[in-house]
Amino acid sequence: MLRTRLRRPGAALGTAIAALAAGGLVAVAFAGCGIVTPGPVSTVGEVDFDRPLAIPPLADSTVDAAGTRVFTLDAQAGTTEFEPGEASGTWGFNGSYLGPTLVAELGEHIRVDVTNSLDEPTTVHWHGMHLPPEMDGGPHQMVAPDASWSPEWDIDQQAATLWYHPHPHGETEDHVARGLAGMFLLHDEHERSLGLPGEYGVDDIPVIVQDTGLSAEGELETKQRGYAGGLGDELIVNGTRSPYLEVGDELVRLRLLNASTARSYAFAWSDDRPIELIATDGGLLEASVPLDQVRLSPGERAEVLLRVEPGERLVLQSQMTPEIAGLVGPVADTNGGSDAFDVLEVRAADTLEAAPDVPAQLNTIADFDEADVVTTRRFELSDSFEINGESMDMGRVDETVTVDTLERWVVENATQVPHSFHVHDVQFRIATIDGEAPPPELAGWKDTIFTEPETEYELLMRFEDYTDTDTPYMYHCHLLWHEDQGMMGQFAVVEPGQSATMTGGTHHEH
Repeated sequence: MLRTRLRRPGAALGTAIAALAAGGLVAVAFAGCGIVTPGPVSTVGEVDFDRPLAIPPLADSTVDAAGTRVFTLDAQAGTTEFEPGEASGTWGFNGSYLGPTLVAELGEHIRVDVTNSLDEPTTVHWHGMHLPPEMDGGPHQMVAPDASWSPEWDIDQQAATLWYHPHPHGETEDHVARGLAGMFLLHDEHERSLGLPGEYGVDDIPVIVQDTGLSAEGELETKQRGYAGGLGDELIVNGTRSPYLEVGDELVRLRLLNASTARSYAFAWSDDRPIELIATDGGLLEASVPLDQVRLSPGERAEVLLRVEPGERLVLQSQMTPEIAGLVGPVADTNGGSDAFDVLEVRAADTLEAAPDVPAQLNTIADFDEADVVTTRRFELSDSFEINGESMDMGRVDETVTVDTLERWVVENATQVPHSFHVHDVQFRIATIDGEAPPPELAGWKDTIFTEPETEYELLMRFEDYTDTDTPYMYHCHLLWHEDQGMMGQFAVVEPGQSATMTGGTHHEH
């Protein structure tokens, strides 16, 4: 637990921020308009690390007569004690908080039988998964209270760390903050052949990081709100407050998931050793990349390797700075860009199982040929929760994509405030950032990116299959309050010559 209670000054600012943002006055307003917002906080050196890290259970599954692997998820309300004896109302899948880890193999056909035992509608979105739009779990696949939904699809993408979470339009931030989230791990023969740590919960560890507000007694409180959304002043990992992880292997694989609703992190080690990145959202990089820190915005994932010595202890931290966040001082200070956290203590046993060297080459990633690009689309992210000047309309298809064609999406954060960008169904490659090639840590497959202020990103993507004229996919800012306020659009993938049928008019019809 925390040795001393650290509280952010001030109160939530509600709709005043949106009004200021809409006027383009965010940086100045945060500095001098008199509105009190969250201020910088640090828990470094203040966490006791006195609780073993909870490991979400592996989801049970069965294989039916047709060879389909079947999972079961039940969204339900309950209570969770983040501090012994202090119960907080929470939501979870198959339990009171978070959900089990689903695991599937390349080539499997799977089905997930989802039941909604909550008293309000919700959805389950398979973040990062390639699948048909009617199985995607977006806002068009709502599951009513006491109802069920059984999406099924083929696993036809490489090994990766994915996750699942609700996606109800206007309510996503609340549903995720209450605890509805879990990991979805994909494996394949190539990944298994590399000899990477792969025993779940032993040397292959899920690390689901969330920020939250807890009272001095340990009960959940409403988080302070900056422009980015709700920002908590301490962290929980896999639902565990003040966690430590005991390891008995000299090489450990940590699967980092930023499951926070608004906060971005800059993960680093307390002794300043490099953090070894081996995979991003969509799977393995071509080679391990040593970094000072791994920056993850909400929804992003990273796999990192840690090699430990017998008996040593070190702390995974988040050491965010305005420079890493790409934010000017006043905006950084009120949106988590100046915050530091102790996240998780790793404790190595006195005797460790030896591990092989990590292969120099982890993956082969074929580049897209930009000469094959047939369509270029532009997406401007505003400071008034709009994309291209428009707010989300459930009845409007914003973009129509021809199946199996290469597209360039140019995404510009034209503001001085934080945003991100997530595309459903595909993993994309970052071609350029402000005209320059991406750094090695961003050269792999991605489905979500942090968009630094006043920066332009060129993304290359191909929607290989799964056409549907009547059911769209989403693209949106993954700062969930922004998404809920309308910072989201819809696109349909169709056969050549077709148009989306759910609305009379769409942009970029062909």
